[in-house]
Amino acid sequence: MTVIVRDLRTKDRDDVERFARSRHRALPHLLWTAEGTLHLLVHTPPAARRRALVAEADGEVIGTAQVDLVHDSPEPGQGCFTVYVDPERARRGAGTALVRACEEHLAAHGATKLFAWVLDAPAHRAFAERHGYRAARHAHFLRLDLTAATLPPLQPAPPGVQLRPAAGFADDPRPLFALDLETAADEPSDVESGSAGYQEWAASTWEHPMLDRELSMVALVDGVPAAFSLAHTDGRGRYATAMTGTARAFRGRGLAKLTKNASLHRARAAGVTEALTGNDGGNGPMLAVNSWLGYEIVATEVRYVRELG
Repeated sequence: MTVIVRDLRTKDRDDVERFARSRHRALPHLLWTAEGTLHLLVHTPPAARRRALVAEADGEVIGTAQVDLVHDSPEPGQGCFTVYVDPERARRGAGTALVRACEEHLAAHGATKLFAWVLDAPAHRAFAERHGYRAARHAHFLRLDLTAATLPPLQPAPPGVQLRPAAGFADDPRPLFALDLETAADEPSDVESGSAGYQEWAASTWEHPMLDRELSMVALVDGVPAAFSLAHTDGRGRYATAMTGTARAFRGRGLAKLTKNASLHRARAAGVTEALTGNDGGNGPMLAVNSWLGYEIVATEVRYVRELG
């Protein structure tokens, strides 16, 4: 069986659907849709040199990869990629072929330090280490079964605090952009990157096809957005938290709990059956919030690093 690595055919709807389905089979703890895949490719800045790759054998998509440069980092020469192989199509050479293609692409554009997420399982970790990568930080995938879970009761907003769906900012989402910018800067990461401008944020985040503005919730303190929880949905009963954060001046007041709990209650009332989220292993505050909400860790990924040359 010959494995061929090629670029995703973005104008071929069937090919994009196969890409999303293959990713879902390999990593069902995230939301994968054709619309989301295309949106990410279209709205990534050209300087990132982003590519979506497919490993194909006998006309069947058996693996996928996404690869890009960290173009806006103060430290040049960094690149990131993720490789996922359909677990029922493993050990056919697709993973190695995809890794090689990602490395060659990044090296051709000046990357010397490569980062890749790998599932925390012996076979996956051994694969990364055979290719010269060393383990770094870790992150967790969490899941909540909304058909069976008992969510914490909805709490009344404290004095001076108002809850509002993100849809209420349709005329001017700039206050949410400012809040997202501040909270994202404090997320744990081993790759420092710059901040998107408003137009880039509006195109990539606010106009994302999976963003559910009615289920995304914002807490305002004296009329100013202070915390939020953005929700993605796939139209098939699945929900994923895209970001939950609180502005620095308002932390320690339970506003992250307030917004995310309200979002989950609205999601269940709307017919959502499964909620997904993810946290860096060092993000103790959000892991505590998600535990309070009833989420359970279902898988862990390890960040692997390789320096070229």
